[in-house]
Amino acid sequence: MKHRFSLAASAFLLTLALFAGPACAGLKVPFGPGEKLSYEIYWTFIKVGYAELEVMPDTEMNGVPARHFRAEARTTPAIDNFYKVRDCMEAWTDRDVTRSLRYRKDQNEGTYHKKVDLVFDWSVNRTFRYIRGELRHELKQPEHAFDPMSVLFNYRRQVLYKTMRYGVPVTDGKKSVIGESVVDGMETVETKAGTFRCWRVNLDVKHISGVFRKSPDAALVVWFSADERRIPVKVWSKVKVGHFTLELVRYTPPSGAGAEN
Repeated sequence: MKHRFSLAASAFLLTLALFAGPACAGLKVPFGPGEKLSYEIYWTFIKVGYAELEVMPDTEMNGVPARHFRAEARTTPAIDNFYKVRDCMEAWTDRDVTRSLRYRKDQNEGTYHKKVDLVFDWSVNRTFRYIRGELRHELKQPEHAFDPMSVLFNYRRQVLYKTMRYGVPVTDGKKSVIGESVVDGMETVETKAGTFRCWRVNLDVKHISGVFRKSPDAALVVWFSADERRIPVKVWSKVKVGHFTLELVRYTPPSGAGAEN
């Protein structure tokens, strides 16, 4: 169970990260500070945890006006008894969400603990990956690369349509990949948060390591609401050892004036 929940909790953001297109200038940003998305995580039909995505107040990163995003994943009390998970991820981008500025991950899964700090230095187009404050990896990056979390919000700026294909550089600081995906069409998805008309997006998993690489019939599908909000309503993954699902259970819109132009 421990590896299964770890897959479900971390792959939620990591898999979304691989299919965003470049930001479209002039389009309305469908999110803003105060927006919060809450999910339940299931392994097959067993609820094993929760995940939350939140847009924090705008800030600065090294003097650059920045967007701030935060995500948390945790196990249910029943799962806590034998494998407790408390993961937290934060990401900062420029204000227009065209590239990452910084990414932090605090991973606590059972007896495994790891803190990652990924710094993007665009003056030299490189990333610097620190583990517990020690520099472990330095990697050259293409322009407008994203971390595994903030790329989701870049994707939400896109106008989706059937057969749409796209990709963007995404990095965890150890390697950079360009994921590919296709918008299959529209489907109706029922969740505890309501019923949504959604775009079904299939992700190519050939660049994803671990359990996905070991599963010849692995699949990843994400459903985004077919409105200007483009909410990630559901995530589903099939691998050799089963499948996991993340479903939206609560949506809190941006506070104040809401999404910005």
